[in-house]
Amino acid sequence: MRRENQTVPTGFAFIGFSYFPKLQAVLFVLFLLMHVVTLVGNIMIMFVIRLNQQLHVPMYFFLSALSFSEICYTFSIIPKMLSGLVLGTRTISFLGCAAQMHFSFMFGFTHSFLLTVMGYDRYVAICQPLHYSTVMTSRACTQLVAASWAGGGLLGLLVTSAVFQLPFCQSHRIDHFFCHVPPILQLACAGGEVVGTVVGIFCITALLGCFLFILLSYAFILGWILQMPSAKGRHKAFSACASHITVVVVHYGCASVIYLKHQSPRAAGASVLIDVSYTVFTPFLSPIIFSLRNKDIKNAFWKSLKKVFVQDLVSVTGVIIANFYLFIFPLVVPCCF
Repeated sequence: MRRENQTVPTGFAFIGFSYFPKLQAVLFVLFLLMHVVTLVGNIMIMFVIRLNQQLHVPMYFFLSALSFSEICYTFSIIPKMLSGLVLGTRTISFLGCAAQMHFSFMFGFTHSFLLTVMGYDRYVAICQPLHYSTVMTSRACTQLVAASWAGGGLLGLLVTSAVFQLPFCQSHRIDHFFCHVPPILQLACAGGEVVGTVVGIFCITALLGCFLFILLSYAFILGWILQMPSAKGRHKAFSACASHITVVVVHYGCASVIYLKHQSPRAAGASVLIDVSYTVFTPFLSPIIFSLRNKDIKNAFWKSLKKVFVQDLVSVTGVIIANFYLFIFPLVVPCCF
């Protein structure tokens, strides 16, 4: 039976950053710079991997897919957040909110699945090196990436469907800066607590499952590394895993804060800042970690930069010479005679 105060919202309004009116200009500049660095860093990683043949291996194929998923994740949240900070357009349609929630969860889950796949790749490379080429074939790598995207899309759809099938009858002001599950559930007439519990258990189970699989992979890797007689071999194996381990720690560290934090109305402003760590800060760190701690990426980047610079220098030189012979030379020669 339909309640009298139940309404079908045409849209929502974000009020998350209204707790910090004097900091909005500073936050806009800070988040914009971090977003630009995130985009440039991930595009650079994809560009470098694409141009360098020696990086056309499963490890960097997965890294390129991870960078692409991170770009998509930030685009699902950050542009709308920035427009709310500077332009004051803090409203979003009902379908737009559902789409934002779906894509944010889709790309977030895909990111976790790809990190898990990368952990498995490191396990096979270090613990089963003789079988690596037969296990991690191009087809297998493509299937793993496709499964990660399909799994992320399915889980995102399930979460979004569970939330937006609820009736909304209270204020349509979202106490956040994007369509996140907890503040949306606060607007539901009934069933919000049940759906919130189910979605929370669902998300924690998926993230914890991925994290435990990564831990298991690295437990085998650590055991294998400790058996290596060569210190150089152990150092090389640790170096191959260092950037991935660092990103996993940052990713799951921030995710655990998001999903395990205590929700309370008094901590609403603090909750917004905490969620920024996962939506802005974690994607910002990821390409920096992979770029600075991965020697192959750094070497390939400088090699590509040098190649592009030389090509541009040759092109510019060619244009100058062509212009000289076409325009300047015919004018200078008659003057000399």
